[in-house]
Amino acid sequence: MSCHNYQSFHSRRDFLTKTGLGLGTAALAQLLGRDASAAPSLSLSPSLPLSVSPSSANALPGLPHFAPKAKRVICLFQSGGPSHLDLLDDKPVLRQRFNEDLPDSVRRGQRITGMVASQSRLAVQPSKWDFKPGGKSGTVISDLLPRIRDIADEICVIRSMHTEAINHDPAITFFQSGSQLPGRPSMGAWTDYGLGRLNENLPSFVVLLSVNKARSGQGLLARLWGSGFLPSQHQGVQFRAGGEPVLYLNDPAGLTRERRRLMLDGIADLNRQQLATSGDPEIETRIGQFEMAYRMQRSVPELMELSGETNATLDSYGADVNEPGSFARNCLLARRLAERGVRFIQLYHRDWDHHGGLQDHLPRLATDVDQASAALVKDLKQRGLLDETLVIWGGEFGRTPYAQGDANRDKYGRDHHGKAFSIWMAGGGIKGGMTHGTTDDFGFNVVENPVHIHDLQATIMHCLGIDHTRLTFKFQGRQYRLTDVHGEVVKAILA
Repeated sequence: MSCHNYQSFHSRRDFLTKTGLGLGTAALAQLLGRDASAAPSLSLSPSLPLSVSPSSANALPGLPHFAPKAKRVICLFQSGGPSHLDLLDDKPVLRQRFNEDLPDSVRRGQRITGMVASQSRLAVQPSKWDFKPGGKSGTVISDLLPRIRDIADEICVIRSMHTEAINHDPAITFFQSGSQLPGRPSMGAWTDYGLGRLNENLPSFVVLLSVNKARSGQGLLARLWGSGFLPSQHQGVQFRAGGEPVLYLNDPAGLTRERRRLMLDGIADLNRQQLATSGDPEIETRIGQFEMAYRMQRSVPELMELSGETNATLDSYGADVNEPGSFARNCLLARRLAERGVRFIQLYHRDWDHHGGLQDHLPRLATDVDQASAALVKDLKQRGLLDETLVIWGGEFGRTPYAQGDANRDKYGRDHHGKAFSIWMAGGGIKGGMTHGTTDDFGFNVVENPVHIHDLQATIMHCLGIDHTRLTFKFQGRQYRLTDVHGEVVKAILA
């Protein structure tokens, strides 16, 4: 036998790739998430020429669905469940009925957590702090939040929020992704997927986590800003407080920018060859993310450098603005990200879970966020950005009107409560100087204008010019959306 008469063997990767390609058009359509019969607004991102980076993709065809009020969102998420009864929803009746049993007519047999289920009684617990009206609107806000009370005419306080979850992880997951179960895309990922990128040199979805002074609080999983079943290019990018703001962004020592450019061009050629063979859309994402990282090597250091900010601006956010990773500094960075066209900016501040010692922990947390949150709203307004920036402040649920343990006027704790809680919103198409919704005299149930988590999400999408029922993605045989099959826009709070 001639030595030139040989048989070519394929690698396992080739075998699996070709086998996958041979499974048929139906299976391929499912794998790629494409539906040939879907309307343009329901389809995946349009296929891009290989010479174009996915990071430069515009909005999906037909989006926005109507003229948006907001170009961007800044979500100041207070992880752990801030007590609405001590911050945003004053209940004088609780003071009158201190240490009485919560009436059965109020509880109505609703479930409570295992942390208080064994208590012999649920004793009514009033707030330790006073409330006062703020601004011309007279919105009543706790003495713990005097700076936020000063901007009462800029914000809309929603006192009728309610959720389905009773524990932290499912409740936070529900707030961020519209589902209590992991695996769904986050709000920021949906926004990036639908509306595209405003700045070629920065991610469209950025996440900032505060570093708490005293206690770290419960952990936060990266899936909360993940892309779920959407293409991975839409996941949030976390900026860190110290060292490299973005991991693995800097070049190794000795590698010049020219050499990096040459290397990326070579990698892109290889990826394009693989894309032509396999058709895997994640390869497009990989090419685009390499290019984004290259551009971020210059844009991120400029973003994080605060030397150009005036002393007056720095002072307005509070002394903590000089501490990397503080909530104050992250609020200032959020404004800088907004200026630079980042579409969705997510801040997390932890340790609001006060089952005990609320009298010690809540003032510290309120001090952390009060001045900086108000300064952010004022700063955005001064720069002409507030009208096109939607700011949201709140947590995954509220706290109970009864004490966890014994009632005490000075030292107490509160358990989780999802049936009624408060948030506030400002700018970006929201009416300022108003409250929406009412809870009962105990702050336990919503009695007027309830706002479900899905309603809030639908309203956020509406402010961005998105009909939440039409921004969908086909996955595992059906069309999914952020609000699943629920959600109504809260029209009463729209400007």
